Amino acid sequence: MARKFFGTDGVRGRANTFPMTAELALKLGAAAGRYFRQDGNEHRVVIGKDTRLSGYMLENALTAGLTSTGMNVFLLGPMPTPAIGLLTKSMRADLGVMISASHNPHYDNGIKFFGPDGFKLSDAAEHEIEALLDGDILPAQPQNIGRAKRIDDARGRYVERAKATFPSGLRLDGLKVVIDCANGAAYKAAPEVLWELGAEVIPVGVSPNGFNINEGCGSTNTSLAAETVVAHGADVGICLDGDADRVMVLDETGQVADGDQLMALLATRWHEAGLLKGGALVATVMSNLGLERHMEAQGLRLERTNVGDRYVVAAMREKGYNLGGEQSGHIVMTDHSTTGDGLMAGLQFLAAMVQTGQAASTLVRQFETVPQKLENVRFGAGKQPLNEASVQAAIAQAEADLQSNGRLLIRKSGTEPLIRVMAECEDEGHLNAVVASVVQAVEAAV
Repeated sequence: MARKFFGTDGVRGRANTFPMTAELALKLGAAAGRYFRQDGNEHRVVIGKDTRLSGYMLENALTAGLTSTGMNVFLLGPMPTPAIGLLTKSMRADLGVMISASHNPHYDNGIKFFGPDGFKLSDAAEHEIEALLDGDILPAQPQNIGRAKRIDDARGRYVERAKATFPSGLRLDGLKVVIDCANGAAYKAAPEVLWELGAEVIPVGVSPNGFNINEGCGSTNTSLAAETVVAHGADVGICLDGDADRVMVLDETGQVADGDQLMALLATRWHEAGLLKGGALVATVMSNLGLERHMEAQGLRLERTNVGDRYVVAAMREKGYNLGGEQSGHIVMTDHSTTGDGLMAGLQFLAAMVQTGQAASTLVRQFETVPQKLENVRFGAGKQPLNEASVQAAIAQAEADLQSNGRLLIRKSGTEPLIRVMAECEDEGHLNAVVASVVQAVEAAV
């Protein structure tokens, strides 16, 4: 059964436009509250958000909906997405809510839910919450309406948890670190963690105004951080996205290492230390073929999932693995967190620098990437370009052209109205031609 509101990472859309309206947020909060409060006992929920202006509106609407069904709400303020997962479990809450559109521009927003175990809700739970939206949601009796309370030390709790993932007894003394917080949720927590561990911290993207989240900064636009690394002679740069569940690492020359290279480094180090569970790394179908070859060369496995960190986490939990992630920078370390955590992953990279004495430029070159090209084609409401015969024919021809020399991946984004066309091939000229043929067919269809 198709979900009407939930995508690969919660409900997302343009703020103050359906479905990201105060009206739907209120009803969604009530539906989630009723789902988790079916036994009539006292229950609690934690709510965090990033720095978007629309977060105030959605936070208030969700609080109204949740308290109307008797849920007690703990408001955490601006917090990284992974912190919500951790604090949901730590505070014995039944539900965690994060208000964020992650790496999207300020005019988008989203709502994602975490269960009492700190992990994102399953597809089945989201189906049941959607089913409640279609009917009349039973409110609590007047004497049972929930309360709302702001938790002032939430950031400090997360800062201590993040520091605890750094090897005991190790310090960052002598390291000059640029940290780009994307004017987002970690704009206070991330610099604090690095400073308390001893680094010389050069922060950028730490002046949110409600509109500048992810704007010209962060993991999706690393140019500002790269310029800052070079200008200050920094040893390394760490770039987070708006809700701090993604990371990109910059070496001392400003060159970018994506999630694939970081996962390769961690998998290698954890395997050598006997910490990599199951001899495998979980990544999505978007990860580079070079990563797969790198794992195989060490006698390890790369297990692929659909795109979305929730699917990575599901595979990890099902098979008992403890390391996974996405090329986009979601790095999931279930020994430390319940979802991708950009700051914690960055700390693992910094620990490798300290323990090996190697420069960032050495550590980020774990394998040779196979040339990969990704292009996005935006489509309008009501369009289904992948169902068009002309597009299907173009895809079939592209697959035949690549044969055994590469791979092709066509998918519809779960968070935006985009068709993503990705291919890998050793011959870059052939690669460009194959991607262009599919993109042209999709553009013609939309």
